[in-house]
Amino acid sequence: MESGRNPAQGDSFLEVGLSISTLRLFALITLMKHWYAVYTKSRHEKVAAEELCHRGIEVFLPLRNVISKWKDRRKEVQFPLFPGYLFTHVNLQEKRLDILKVPAVVRIVGFNEEPEPIPEEQIQAVKTLVFSKLPYDPFPELVEGDRVRIRRGPLRGLVGYLVEKRNRYRFVIQIDLIRQAVACEIDAADVEKI
Repeated sequence: MESGRNPAQGDSFLEVGLSISTLRLFALITLMKHWYAVYTKSRHEKVAAEELCHRGIEVFLPLRNVISKWKDRRKEVQFPLFPGYLFTHVNLQEKRLDILKVPAVVRIVGFNEEPEPIPEEQIQAVKTLVFSKLPYDPFPELVEGDRVRIRRGPLRGLVGYLVEKRNRYRFVIQIDLIRQAVACEIDAADVEKI
């Protein structure tokens, strides 16, 4: 026996030493993780999110509840808050190919073919809003003068220009119809930039 030292104490010190090293390694790996926007095939966000989860990739797919109306009934359904996009929290060097191999994934969003991380605080802000239970709607990045198309409702498919923003989630757009201008108010969620 070494100078009164208990072997059991040495063993536990070694285990603690390994645990600290493991924690440091985990901290380094976590620091290398970033949030990335992943562009998916149209209406495949949930399928892509599920497949990415099966592959062990952390996914955030913010959803919103919408009342869909049919002739005979109404039903609350969930749609992606950002159609065509979901977010992954990964070390891109390790998981890039795993993400791109998912059939519903088109690409990882970035500049000049290079994926660009999204700041953590922006993702946390969206998470806070989504989990707050407050009512929220997507708000497309539109400015006055943008050419827009109506996506839903009785005017679906009509193209015009954004004339002015009013109130919180309402727009007034101008539609060129029979060489006449028609102005109407459209909900933000029903307009897409062309």
